[in-house]
Amino acid sequence: MTIINLTEASLAYGLHPLLDKVDLQIEPGERVCLVGRNGSGKSTLFRVISGEIAPDEGEVWQRDTLRISHLEQEVPADSQRTVYDTVAGGLGELGEWLTAYRHLVERSDLDDANLRELAELQQRIETVGGWSVDNRISAVLSRLGLPAQRPIAQCSGGLRRQTMLARALVSEPDLLLLDEPTNHMDIEAIAWLEDYLLNFHGALMFITHDRTLARRLATRIIELDRGKLTSFAGDFNNYLRRKDEMLEAEARAAAHFDKQLAEHEAWIRQGVKARRTRNEGRVRRLLAMRRERAQRIERTSTVTLSADTGDASGKRVVDLRHVGFHYDSNRGDGDGWIVRDLSTTIMRGDRIGIIGPNGSGKSTLLRLILGDLEPDTGEIVRGSKLQLAYFDQHREQLDPEKTVRENISDGSDYVNVRGRPRHVAGYLKDFLFPPARLDSPVRILSGGERNRLMLARIFTRPANMMVLDEPTNDLDVETLELLEDLLADYEGTLLLVSHDRTFLDNVVSSTLVFEGEGRVGEYIGGYEDWQRQRSTRTASTKTINAPTPAKTPAPTTTASVEKKKLAFKERQELEKLPSRIETLEQELAQLEANTSRAEFYQQDKDTIATTMARMDALRKEIEQAYARWEALSAREG
Repeated sequence: MTIINLTEASLAYGLHPLLDKVDLQIEPGERVCLVGRNGSGKSTLFRVISGEIAPDEGEVWQRDTLRISHLEQEVPADSQRTVYDTVAGGLGELGEWLTAYRHLVERSDLDDANLRELAELQQRIETVGGWSVDNRISAVLSRLGLPAQRPIAQCSGGLRRQTMLARALVSEPDLLLLDEPTNHMDIEAIAWLEDYLLNFHGALMFITHDRTLARRLATRIIELDRGKLTSFAGDFNNYLRRKDEMLEAEARAAAHFDKQLAEHEAWIRQGVKARRTRNEGRVRRLLAMRRERAQRIERTSTVTLSADTGDASGKRVVDLRHVGFHYDSNRGDGDGWIVRDLSTTIMRGDRIGIIGPNGSGKSTLLRLILGDLEPDTGEIVRGSKLQLAYFDQHREQLDPEKTVRENISDGSDYVNVRGRPRHVAGYLKDFLFPPARLDSPVRILSGGERNRLMLARIFTRPANMMVLDEPTNDLDVETLELLEDLLADYEGTLLLVSHDRTFLDNVVSSTLVFEGEGRVGEYIGGYEDWQRQRSTRTASTKTINAPTPAKTPAPTTTASVEKKKLAFKERQELEKLPSRIETLEQELAQLEANTSRAEFYQQDKDTIATTMARMDALRKEIEQAYARWEALSAREG
């Protein structure tokens, strides 16, 4: 049974319609991915579906009692309400009871009236089964890494957005609308969100540029292109194949039409004799073709990307030798170590991805490599002839008060690109900036426009080492794929921080992974390769350990350095370790699968805590078993 139905809905903000007589039906349990270029009207369509705005024409019908929850791109305004209060606020009256109960419990000056109110609230919450909802809120906040008691006014834009995502998730609506839900999320949180949404029982419609998310979740793809909606049954890969076929057919039809139009135009411009004998029906057809050609909305141009690698750098680009960096422990960061005893060498042509949770230190590592920060321990030796291009995730290299033109060329009409001068208007047109946009201040640009401007800026400079910190934020899929193609052909050295798993897989050849407590692991391949190596803990994994206080070496003798043969019991232990490790890993995988389901967090707190504790114990047992296996294997060999 259809829960939402749009019939010939139209909406326009300017010359071209965002929605042009579109029809759309959503069924219960569907997971629909809405795709389209930046600015095509995807967010506007969500607001029409949710009832926030009405179409200029057409009808929007929804099932009676339908509950819709909508995550928008905009973050909430400053508020003294805490993160928990904001998330619970999406639950109506139950949310108000939970919030009031929590505030009362946190007070230290409760009087008799407060205690009676507390008991009454507890009874109300128990009557409607509200404690399972409270557990669900706490679990979602925990998995998204949100500080429950922090006021919204003190949260960054990323935390505010994730707070609104948590609010949308815990309400468990009939239809969940998510607009770019993975923005500002790290890979671990994105993977958890995928699992959560796979177990969501309502209908889901989401906008994303994360191709891995779309591949895992979508049961149908709907594309919004030039005001029209096209539905593609099946998964994301089927959509890509059919879309290529449609574009080829459209191009052939347009070429045939334009050829006919040109023939008619040539005929109408013939001499006096031809005009005396012209066919009036043919004239009418020509006029109709002119009108049709004028009404055709051309497909938006694509970004044109090219990079100048400049002169080759030295063979050894950067050498990190036992590098450590920490912040003052008084900041509340534990012991404060961001990087511990990191040793690695970056060679010319290396393509390295850097992975880790938000706040783990990825950008700090880049700044250490670039020389913006000095290590507290160890040293960093940089190679010769380095020409750097740096894309910072906060876009601090852009002056928000200057215009688009001034940020690229300091007011000049020309920029040098690959050794040749180009007019700034023509160059910026390659990045989809029309001439009318060149004198706009950067502060009014959208996130996607700022990212394109940053790319345009760094590609004007020759660089044999490119350092990109979250370059994929706010870019549409088509631009992402073009950037991938450029980086695939780039002959210099690349360091890339990204939470886009498909982008990492398609671009990098090795990864540095922040694994907690300042440890950085080095792995061959991209994101999927890291996942496989992490799960199997193959011998190719290098774990970079924390520095330990120097110990006075014991006197060595010939006998002490010789390998001792394994005793009978040790040999038996070595033979049993692989099967024991496999058993432990299977148990851990089962528990992780259980905790990824939404219903897990509807259990009582003791069961949840016991399961989490068992998972921690299993991880330690597996780590110890591997260490023992390696030690015994070394002696056996």
